[in-house]
Amino acid sequence: MRRDDRDEPFDDFFREIERMMNEMMGGANVDFESNAGVETGFGADTHVDIHETDDELRVVADLPGVEKENIDLECDGEHLTISARSDHREYDERISLPRRVDEHTATATYNNGVLEVVFDPADGSSDIDLE
Repeated sequence: MRRDDRDEPFDDFFREIERMMNEMMGGANVDFESNAGVETGFGADTHVDIHETDDELRVVADLPGVEKENIDLECDGEHLTISARSDHREYDERISLPRRVDEHTATATYNNGVLEVVFDPADGSSDIDLE
């Protein structure tokens, strides 16, 4: 039974977009609705910002639906790796930091789906005396 067009005014529009996408993909006839409800990453739900001052470097990431105990963080001073998982999603990202940080000073908080990691900048490199 066909739904009344008044219930879904954009139904024809979306069907036409799907037809054009299939045509662009060489007639692959992909059914875009068959993957509904399955998520293979946080995608558009996730956003990462880096805020930098003279005194600190702050990384803020949105991780909706993730429990605190399912977040793993690693830093080598130049990159921050965020790994997170929930029942339906997995997220792994290696973020290049804009400057070297002292990874031993890192503090992290997670509240209402927002992860915040703060680093002190790394001390300048030491001079090497040539003998």
